[in-house]
Amino acid sequence: MLAVLGFATLGSFMLLVMRKYLSAFTAIMLTPIAAAVIAGKGTKLGDMIINGLDTVAPTAALLLFAVLYFGLMMEAKLFDPISAFIIRASKGDPVRIVVGTAVLALLVALDGDGTTSYMIVCSAFLPIYRRLGMNPLVLAALAAMALGTISGTTPWGGAATRGISVLHLDASEYFVHMIGPMTLTSLAIIAVAYWLGLRERRKIDPDKLNAYQLEVASGEAIPAVKADWRMWANAALTVALMALLILEVADLVVLFMVAFVIALLLNIRTIEDQQELIKRQAANAVPVMMLVLAAGVFTGIMTDAGMIKAMADAALAVVPDGWGNLVPLFTAVLALPLGFFMSNDAYWFGVVPVLAESAGHYGIDANEIARAGAIGQILHMMGPTSAPLWVLLGLVKAELGDFHRTALRWGVPVSLAYIAFALLTGAISIA
Repeated sequence: MLAVLGFATLGSFMLLVMRKYLSAFTAIMLTPIAAAVIAGKGTKLGDMIINGLDTVAPTAALLLFAVLYFGLMMEAKLFDPISAFIIRASKGDPVRIVVGTAVLALLVALDGDGTTSYMIVCSAFLPIYRRLGMNPLVLAALAAMALGTISGTTPWGGAATRGISVLHLDASEYFVHMIGPMTLTSLAIIAVAYWLGLRERRKIDPDKLNAYQLEVASGEAIPAVKADWRMWANAALTVALMALLILEVADLVVLFMVAFVIALLLNIRTIEDQQELIKRQAANAVPVMMLVLAAGVFTGIMTDAGMIKAMADAALAVVPDGWGNLVPLFTAVLALPLGFFMSNDAYWFGVVPVLAESAGHYGIDANEIARAGAIGQILHMMGPTSAPLWVLLGLVKAELGDFHRTALRWGVPVSLAYIAFALLTGAISIA
């Protein structure tokens, strides 16, 4: 009953959002509340919602200050040199621009933080997409796939870290075997980018494209870069922030809070101007926080009502007893839908240990289950419980349903290719 109700809830949410019957903020709260009432757990809704909010409150605070920080950096034109270099290197060719998007997204995803990655990619490429009239959802889809592949796989990225800790694994033993499939999947994303670039090139009016390429060749389309002391100070602060983030010197929210205060003092002198900047950037930050908190309500109800565990148990029950050797493959396939709809905490701490325990009965190493689970991170980065996704959608000014229609048609096949690469390289086995 709970499993059926859980799957129905997820399906209803997708339908409501993709058909635009309800906004994502409304649907992500109403669907689990309705399911809990139907399941007879309406009296516990308050506690379940509070538990869900507790899990996402630090993330909401982090996103608030990350959006404020990078919003200030964009106003200070910190990323103009990157944009200038990319425009010059692309020579105005949409194919090079889209492939460059994928390459930059894959590289910046190494820092493990989704919000940071999206901010950097969008600040570098979004002005170019808008100038040429290219589809910003192409940028969003590539950025999400890159983040899911790199950050979702590396031991320091957050997702795999949960699996390594909960299953008590050696990080090196887990990761060494994932380098091959991760690299091949990255190449697959670049291939997708090349194809999408060809499509975008065909859509652009030839006269408009020729005019832009002439502007690039003459330097007119390349933003002027004023490298004063303030830009160097902002660059040093941002590099220091990234270094401290990777070294895990302090919680991310603490790092971004302190960095934002320093950046505010560096760039804006008067209190009135500082308040005006916060008001401007709040227009970007508040909607993101609202959606993250709503996602906490969703996962809190789904988890505490028992629907998540029931769904995982039901899915696992379809594996025949004689097919125990296929548990890693089944885990990888199951990771795609569950990763899409579930928070990483609920998935890695609630579902993956159950799958690892089942695999253990067949003599399968828990490392294989962790690797298989990480493959679902591409679709997780596209799902409603991925907090950085709401930042990305705010940056490209797109609705969740429109994003899904573009991103899932590429995210699903790339995820399936990731599974194939993992099998091919022996990261997961079916023997």
